[in-house]
Amino acid sequence: MKVRSVAGGSLMPCFHRTSPSTICVLLYILFSSVSAVTVCGNLLIIISIIYFKQLHTPTNFLILSLAVADLLVGFVVFPLKMESSPTSCLFNPNVFCKAGDIFGAAVCTASILHLCCISIDRYYAVCQPLTYRTKINVHVVVIMIVTAWCVSVLAAVGFLVAGLNFEQCQENCVFPANILGPVFSFYLPVIIMLCIYLKIFLVAQKQARSIQNTNCHSKNKGLTVRKVELKATRTLAIVMGVFLMCLTPVYVCFAIMILENSFVPAEVYDGVLWLAFFNSMLNPFIYAFFYSWFRSAFRLILSGKIFQGDFSNSKLL
Repeated sequence: MKVRSVAGGSLMPCFHRTSPSTICVLLYILFSSVSAVTVCGNLLIIISIIYFKQLHTPTNFLILSLAVADLLVGFVVFPLKMESSPTSCLFNPNVFCKAGDIFGAAVCTASILHLCCISIDRYYAVCQPLTYRTKINVHVVVIMIVTAWCVSVLAAVGFLVAGLNFEQCQENCVFPANILGPVFSFYLPVIIMLCIYLKIFLVAQKQARSIQNTNCHSKNKGLTVRKVELKATRTLAIVMGVFLMCLTPVYVCFAIMILENSFVPAEVYDGVLWLAFFNSMLNPFIYAFFYSWFRSAFRLILSGKIFQGDFSNSKLL
């Protein structure tokens, strides 16, 4: 079975088979489990940031919006893709396929743009700490979030229009939207993020040496804040690194199909696509592993304590 590229950044071609199989049932169970974990994990992130006032920071509001995009992947994209994937074994997947492609394109673009916004936030926090609070405030973050979602919706609409045009095109036709879609929704934002994080890394290294040269028992508030910002930047850089490892293969496959006008085995394309969607499940685990205050928030939520009293002002350690 071979996969041919589809217009405008469609994330998964549509296939169907005549009957379910044992492997197919097992894949359904696996993907359903991953979908449930993705929804629950990102729901914990969303509840934590909304409920606990300590987490009401500009950076966390961006993380909140990113978690919403990841939640939608688990709640909407995963079920739709289980209906249209080559390994899903359903009979008439076309409607689900198109819906999954459009919605998947929107939330993946939203995730990329949110990570780009987060990198900008980290740049000011680390490289320009004295002006960070004035340049990156709640008002600015809201503008970033609204812009990211609006651009994502427009990108999805563009993919849909290009897909409709493709149906009337000849076999070897390639629309500009095919090329420009991945460029503006993935490659350009990634280049921007890598440049920003490289700059942050160089500044962070300089600041780390400055901290090491200072008495380790210093109570200077500025040094404490700087350490927190550096730790947050490292964690968010890890989030971006995991994101790139998950997303890059599918966009490389897509670029090969567009530029080379060639075919990619269905199983390969299906695998790298699911890898891209699995990223939405990983982010909550990264936050829980690296952020002690998220771990504390998760414990309070999962234990049900927030339903027994007002813990919104609790000090998360």
